[in-house]
Amino acid sequence: MTETDVNEMSFEQAMKELEQVVGQLERGDVALEDSIALYERGAKLKKRCEAKLKEAEEKVAAITLDGDGTPTGTTPVDAG
Repeated sequence: MTETDVNEMSFEQAMKELEQVVGQLERGDVALEDSIALYERGAKLKKRCEAKLKEAEEKVAAITLDGDGTPTGTTPVDAG
Protein backbone atom coordinates (compact mmCIF):
# COMPACT_ATOMS: atom_id res chain seq x y z
CA MET A 1 0.00 0.00 0.00
CA THR A 2 1.42 3.38 -1.02
CA GLU A 3 1.05 6.22 1.47
CA THR A 4 -0.55 9.37 0.14
CA ASP A 5 1.52 12.54 0.47
CA VAL A 6 0.04 14.34 3.47
CA ASN A 7 0.54 17.72 1.79
CA GLU A 8 -1.79 16.65 -1.03
CA MET A 9 -4.63 15.54 1.25
CA SER A 10 -7.87 17.36 1.82
CA PHE A 11 -8.86 18.13 5.40
CA GLU A 12 -11.34 15.26 5.33
CA GLN A 13 -8.79 12.75 4.04
CA ALA A 14 -6.20 13.77 6.62
CA MET A 15 -8.72 13.69 9.46
CA LYS A 16 -9.99 10.23 8.49
CA GLU A 17 -6.49 8.79 8.35
CA LEU A 18 -5.54 10.54 11.60
CA GLU A 19 -8.50 8.87 13.31
CA GLN A 20 -7.31 5.49 12.00
CA VAL A 21 -3.75 6.13 13.22
CA VAL A 22 -4.99 7.14 16.67
CA GLY A 23 -7.16 4.03 16.81
CA GLN A 24 -4.22 1.77 15.99
CA LEU A 25 -2.01 3.45 18.57
CA GLU A 26 -4.71 3.25 21.24
CA ARG A 27 -5.21 -0.47 20.65
CA GLY A 28 -1.50 -1.01 21.18
CA ASP A 29 -1.42 -4.06 18.94
CA VAL A 30 1.42 -2.88 16.70
CA ALA A 31 5.14 -3.42 17.09
CA LEU A 32 7.27 -0.64 18.57
CA GLU A 33 8.85 0.36 15.25
CA ASP A 34 5.44 0.47 13.60
CA SER A 35 4.10 2.54 16.49
CA ILE A 36 6.88 5.07 15.99
CA ALA A 37 6.13 5.29 12.26
CA LEU A 38 2.40 5.65 13.00
CA TYR A 39 3.09 8.39 15.54
CA GLU A 40 5.22 10.29 13.02
CA ARG A 41 2.54 9.93 10.35
CA GLY A 42 -0.09 11.08 12.84
CA ALA A 43 1.95 14.18 13.67
CA LYS A 44 2.12 15.08 9.97
CA LEU A 45 -1.61 14.49 9.56
CA LYS A 46 -2.39 16.67 12.59
CA LYS A 47 -0.25 19.46 11.17
CA ARG A 48 -2.07 19.20 7.82
CA CYS A 49 -5.49 19.36 9.50
CA GLU A 50 -4.44 22.42 11.50
CA ALA A 51 -3.16 24.16 8.35
CA LYS A 52 -6.37 23.45 6.42
CA LEU A 53 -8.49 24.71 9.33
CA LYS A 54 -6.42 27.89 9.50
CA GLU A 55 -6.90 28.43 5.76
CA ALA A 56 -10.66 28.07 6.17
CA GLU A 57 -10.71 30.37 9.18
CA GLU A 58 -8.82 33.05 7.23
CA LYS A 59 -11.24 32.78 4.31
CA VAL A 60 -14.22 33.20 6.62
CA ALA A 61 -12.56 36.15 8.37
CA ALA A 62 -11.99 37.82 5.00
CA ILE A 63 -15.68 37.91 4.04
CA THR A 64 -16.93 41.49 4.05
CA LEU A 65 -20.48 42.42 4.96
CA ASP A 66 -22.57 45.45 4.02
CA GLY A 67 -24.60 47.47 6.53
CA ASP A 68 -27.39 44.87 6.49
CA GLY A 69 -24.99 42.01 7.19
CA THR A 70 -25.15 40.70 3.63
CA PRO A 71 -21.87 39.29 2.28
CA THR A 72 -20.53 41.64 -0.40
CA GLY A 73 -17.24 39.99 -1.24
CA THR A 74 -13.97 39.07 0.24
CA THR A 75 -10.91 41.03 1.15
CA PRO A 76 -7.40 39.68 0.69
CA VAL A 77 -5.99 38.00 3.76
CA ASP A 78 -2.48 39.00 4.74
CA ALA A 79 -0.43 35.82 4.44
CA GLY A 80 2.05 37.10 7.04
